[in-house]
Amino acid sequence: MSKAIDFSLQYSPNYLVKKFEESGIQLYIKREDLLHPEVSGNKFRKLKYNLKKAQEVDAKTLLTFGGAFSNHIAALAAAGKAYNFETIGLIRGEELAVNLEKTLKENATLRFAVSCGMKLKFISRTSYKEKTSPELIEKLKKEFGEFYLIPEGGTNLLAIKGCEEILSEEDKEFDFVGVSVGTGGTISGIINSTSETQKILGFSALKGDFLKDEIAMNTSSSNWELISKYHFGGYGKVSEELIQFINTFYKTYQIPLDPIYTGKMFYGLFDMIEKSAFPQNSRILAIHTGGLQGIPGMNAQLTKRNQPLIDFWNEL
Repeated sequence: MSKAIDFSLQYSPNYLVKKFEESGIQLYIKREDLLHPEVSGNKFRKLKYNLKKAQEVDAKTLLTFGGAFSNHIAALAAAGKAYNFETIGLIRGEELAVNLEKTLKENATLRFAVSCGMKLKFISRTSYKEKTSPELIEKLKKEFGEFYLIPEGGTNLLAIKGCEEILSEEDKEFDFVGVSVGTGGTISGIINSTSETQKILGFSALKGDFLKDEIAMNTSSSNWELISKYHFGGYGKVSEELIQFINTFYKTYQIPLDPIYTGKMFYGLFDMIEKSAFPQNSRILAIHTGGLQGIPGMNAQLTKRNQPLIDFWNEL
């Protein structure tokens, strides 16, 4: 049974990660990953008002989209179970359905989602690209009946509203706020809740700058920058250097990072600090957006490639 999810919780703790003596820069981390063991980080924030809305309209079923290792898929499945919603996950990659037993055995994310009662439907990558089209949504309603739709990654206006609650009033003392960027919802909420004197740095997990337009649509502020040089090849891509950084970071600070989002962000922040990209005595707050559930899936891929693993997973 999924553990209780208290969406009335507003704030998560900040911890000093490191003070860089030469520059006087202080780097803090907001541990959003500690909000809940199954619905953590930005997924907790994104689902809060979506679940309330689903209850208000008396929805019985939640339907969403995601990849095979999606944090959003896992979080929605757990939240749906806790709040007595039926859940349906449209998963990218129809080949995964060919041998479903093998897929679930090898994929901890999908196995967890199924254990929470989520019904999985695997669709081709071509069909997945049409996930926002009215034609596909209507087709899904004919197949599954009425449902409350939550977009891929959980990002919509209600999700942004939830992400506006990540920062507290006290967090306005920081000069910079760093956050990983996937679909742009989390950073949009953070931008909307910050002071114009703060600079928000979004570390893109994807190749390209197309997310700039998505973020700009959701905020009127200009105190942000999308940094696209630390994606390590694109979404879901990693290198031995990144894995080593994540392992060393855990050994040094006892804080686990995931390889898709927060690992890349912290790698970028450390690199920027070392290259004097920040003014002397800056105070930086980095948001830990969770995502740790994806580590077993990444380790499985690394094992197949005979590459070093994220070695602290069994300690958590």
